[in-house]
Amino acid sequence: MLQIGIVIYDDAEVLDFAGPFEVFSTAARLCDSAPWQVSLISENREVMARGGFPVKSHFTLADYPSVDVLLVSGGAHCAGMENPALLEAIREAGDAASWVTSVCTGAFLLAEAGLLTDQRVTTHREDSADLRQRFPALDVQENVRWVEDGNRLTSAGISAGIDMSLHLVEKLHSRKLAEDTARQMDYAWQQ
Repeated sequence: MLQIGIVIYDDAEVLDFAGPFEVFSTAARLCDSAPWQVSLISENREVMARGGFPVKSHFTLADYPSVDVLLVSGGAHCAGMENPALLEAIREAGDAASWVTSVCTGAFLLAEAGLLTDQRVTTHREDSADLRQRFPALDVQENVRWVEDGNRLTSAGISAGIDMSLHLVEKLHSRKLAEDTARQMDYAWQQ
């Protein structure tokens, strides 16, 4: 069974992690045998996401399992950029993962951890110029929902992470499962 790990932190954008979590967990529910398990990973077990939304993660940076898919959520990422423990855990998880992905400003954390170097990427439209300035070797794409470059998959903000996650369901399993998942979620998948 594949392991999908979603990294969150204080002030993570709620839909940046909850949207993909819902996609992957709904897709697994629609299968006779779940093809993956999805979990939240954070430095501390309890996280206060944006808007004061309390979240209890499945794993901490000290006890998370090896992941096949790493997804780093966006949000107020600046403190994470200065957090060596978080960046090292992201780097280690990404080095072992088959897919390295992010939603919104999670791309900054992937780049700071050395997992995005010169790939085509995207982020929230309000953060594109900053990502380009801080990591000039990245080919930052604008006005797109997600960008796939090899096994790196980055998305724009918030709901774009749901679209990207549905795309990843298609890559990991099938187009049919992705479409069935979008239908189950009553979500208009923008491809």
